[in-house]
Amino acid sequence: MSKKVKTARLSIYSNSLLIVLNLVVGIISGSISIISEAIHTLIDLMASVMAYFSIKIADKSADDMHPYGHGKYENVSGVVEALLIFIASGWIIFHAIERLLSPDKILDHMGLGLGFVVMMVSAIINLFVSRRLFKVAKDEDSVALKADALHLSTHVYTSMGVGASLLIIYFTGWHFLDPVAAIVVASYILKEAYEILVEAFKPLTDNALPSEEQEIIRTIIVKHIKAEDKFHMFRSRKAGANRELDFHLEVPGEMSVNKAHSLCDLIEKEVKSALPNIQITIHIEPEGIHT
Repeated sequence: MSKKVKTARLSIYSNSLLIVLNLVVGIISGSISIISEAIHTLIDLMASVMAYFSIKIADKSADDMHPYGHGKYENVSGVVEALLIFIASGWIIFHAIERLLSPDKILDHMGLGLGFVVMMVSAIINLFVSRRLFKVAKDEDSVALKADALHLSTHVYTSMGVGASLLIIYFTGWHFLDPVAAIVVASYILKEAYEILVEAFKPLTDNALPSEEQEIIRTIIVKHIKAEDKFHMFRSRKAGANRELDFHLEVPGEMSVNKAHSLCDLIEKEVKSALPNIQITIHIEPEGIHT
């Protein structure tokens, strides 16, 4: 089992535990902000499950039906996760506004104290798990894990915010703060959903690699051919953690096939050393002939 898959499982376990804690305390206290956190965590659990299976599929080798590999399954997972968060945020805001319009709703006093404790526990657990996910996502260049890590990192702030509002309500009796906190949570995760959607969707439309990565590749090519105008039709894209690159390279007409092949090998080796998980196709042609 790969490191990515193991880490995705950790997220599933932590989210399952937090859903139970948040939901039970939310029902006991009657706090919509705690229940909103439970729903947020439920969405995270669904996202974690999707990330888990999308990573397992994305790790499969290329086959006849998927000659470029299965990397885009991670991007599809990220898009679906973002859409789920949009839906959850809308639900939270709708019910929070309902609560604001019904100010006579009084929260259970003992449940408020218990809710504060659970929110702090949630923040600590999510801080630990999100840091682990971010590290593995960076090491493995995983879109799905990064999306999952972003989910959990927002919980650190939203849980602390909800906990703080519950503590204030406990001492002041300002019950209107509960739906206000829920709306703030929902607004925060809407922003998160937008960022995830943009990052996950771009590779599905075959966007080029980031400009800094393209510059690394171009610098390597120029270093070996000693010219900036001897390659063209430069194309790149990304699918999950997999990068794809192809370009046309001009060489002197009298250069032997062996030498041209060796030149391509040198370029490929150095590019692959600089950028992991990249497949490179180089089309050789005589100088002055663009095809």
